[in-house]
Amino acid sequence: MNENTQTSNGSTLGSQGTNQLISQSGGANQVRVRAYNERLVLSLVRLHGSLSKAEIARLSGLSAQTASVIMRALEKDDMLLRGEPVRGRVGQPSIPMQLNPDAVYSFGVKIGRRSADLVLMDFIGRIRLQLHETFPYPEPGRIMDFIVDGLANLEGQLTADQRSRIAGIGIAAPFELWNWAREVGAPDGAMDIWKTFNLQQEVAARIPYPVFLQNDATSACGAELVFGRGSSYPDFIYFFVGSFIGGGIVLNSAIFSGRTGTAGAVGPLPVRGRHGEMRQLLEITSIFVLERMLKDRGIDPQPLWHSADEWIDFGETLDLWIEESARAMAQAIVAAASIIDFSAAIIDGGFPGWVRERLVRATIIEAEKLDLQGVVMPDIVEGLVGDQARAIGGASLPIFARYLTDQSVLFKDVV
Repeated sequence: MNENTQTSNGSTLGSQGTNQLISQSGGANQVRVRAYNERLVLSLVRLHGSLSKAEIARLSGLSAQTASVIMRALEKDDMLLRGEPVRGRVGQPSIPMQLNPDAVYSFGVKIGRRSADLVLMDFIGRIRLQLHETFPYPEPGRIMDFIVDGLANLEGQLTADQRSRIAGIGIAAPFELWNWAREVGAPDGAMDIWKTFNLQQEVAARIPYPVFLQNDATSACGAELVFGRGSSYPDFIYFFVGSFIGGGIVLNSAIFSGRTGTAGAVGPLPVRGRHGEMRQLLEITSIFVLERMLKDRGIDPQPLWHSADEWIDFGETLDLWIEESARAMAQAIVAAASIIDFSAAIIDGGFPGWVRERLVRATIIEAEKLDLQGVVMPDIVEGLVGDQARAIGGASLPIFARYLTDQSVLFKDVV
């Protein structure tokens, strides 16, 4: 979760992030940063759902006494909750402990090229509150108003105790937002302001919480790793179909972002189009492409940019987009699998589950038509997090920085 991430003293939106999450105390938030062994215990409980003290000691390598002391302290701080005792054949019943969903909250922001989302997430990854806004193209002033006013709106729905448990805000946004201005229909030069606008610093100056920033596709990949299929697949390539398709790479249960932070971008992958011409994957498998197809047919594309629940079935146009997208995705997956033997190719996107299901099913069919000699094909599966993966990934950043350990540490211990 910590690759390609910046904290509130970071550089501009288009800059490469730091290699380690740095937690920061600030503002009204008085919840302390947990010590490493406490973070390890919390992380193991999060990974497994619930664990007894004996199981914590075995999985963490801590002594039984140390594990017991830590878990008592975490329970006293309301970080852990007791489950129902489990009686065995002999001895005292074991008491499983689980995360208290209300122990910590975090805000997550997704900034897209057509819409923005703000969510309040609890300690176990559930969205409690959310706001959504659409726009023709993203402007810094409008984005700032959405974040600041939206935070005030959501905070107003919380008690004082709940507000004191907010760990921070994580922003998931495309790097170099000024690119593709023509594709979003922005006036000439209207998005150039993003080249010098430091979103992270501007937000940090106006809110009382630590601010974290991460690439949107990397955030979605991180959300899938932590809250989705990460426990089943230690290595996977991830595709998130948004306005433009993006993605990520997970190796040994940790996000790999590469030398420049752009590993797993997937959009520029060369694939063959409908007529055999070479094109980039993003020119075929992106929601912008579907928007253009609908406009060409005189169909209103606005539902594409509303919440996923408001999508409609666009009939033959959607069928054609899924068919062409699946053909391109299959080629991209085979190309990736010929370099790294991923255990899975995970597909998700900013659309409803029924669209994702059709796209995955079509991609599996298209992959079977390709020359697979010498290629160990990964499982092609649906993502489990869904259309809010980018916002959830953003909201995860403050929580991991303060309370949890790197995902790869956990899997090395338990697998």
